Amino acid sequence: MLKVTPVDDDESDEEADALVLWAGDGAVRLLRRDARRRAILVERARPGSDLAGVDEEDATAIAVDVATRLWRPAAAPFRWIGDHVPRWLDNAARRGAPLAPRARSLYDGLKVGRETLVHGDFHHHNLLADGARYLAIDPKPMLGEPEFDVYSYLVNPLGSRMRRDVTEERLAAFAAAGLDDGRMRAWALIRGAYLSSKPQHLEVLRALL
Repeated sequence: MLKVTPVDDDESDEEADALVLWAGDGAVRLLRRDARRRAILVERARPGSDLAGVDEEDATAIAVDVATRLWRPAAAPFRWIGDHVPRWLDNAARRGAPLAPRARSLYDGLKVGRETLVHGDFHHHNLLADGARYLAIDPKPMLGEPEFDVYSYLVNPLGSRMRRDVTEERLAAFAAAGLDDGRMRAWALIRGAYLSSKPQHLEVLRALL
C-alpha cells in the first residue's frame, strides 16, 4: 500500500519511524520510504476489514491487545505531546469549545509522560484484519503516555452513538491491562475538548469526571 502524506499533515511526520520501531508487532510493516516525497510503502493487511465490524466485547479485547504491543519506550525523533496539546487547547478555547476550560484545568494538573510511543489516532477504523491478527495503520506517533491514546477508541466507530455504559466497559478493559483509570478519563476530556463538537460526545465526556 502506497501512502503519500500531505505537507500540512505534520502529525504523520514520524509515521515511518514508528513503523520501523514496531517492526510488524501490532502494526503494518514499512517496506520502503521516500522522505523527500513524503511517501511510504507499507504492508497490506488482508482481508483488511476494520474493527468496526466486530462485536463490542471482542473488538475491545483486540484493541487492548494491539495497543499494548504498540506502547513501548521511545525517544527522538518523535515529538512530545506536551509541546502540542497546550496549543490545541488554546485553539479550542478561542473557538469557544464547551469543554476547553475544564480541559485546561485538568491538563495543567497533569505531569505528562514523555517516554512512551503512542499511536495518536487509535480507533476501530485504524485496526485492520490481517489473517487471524489485527494490525494498526495510519499512526500519528508522538511521545506521551498510553492513557492519551484511549480517547479515539472511546468515540468510535463512525456512525455509532457514544454511550456511557459502553464507554465505562471500554475504560475498564484498558484499566485491566494496566492503564490508570483517572488519567484515561482526564485525557478523554482533554482530547475531546479540541477534537469533538458532537453533543453526545460532550455529554458522555463530562460524565466521566
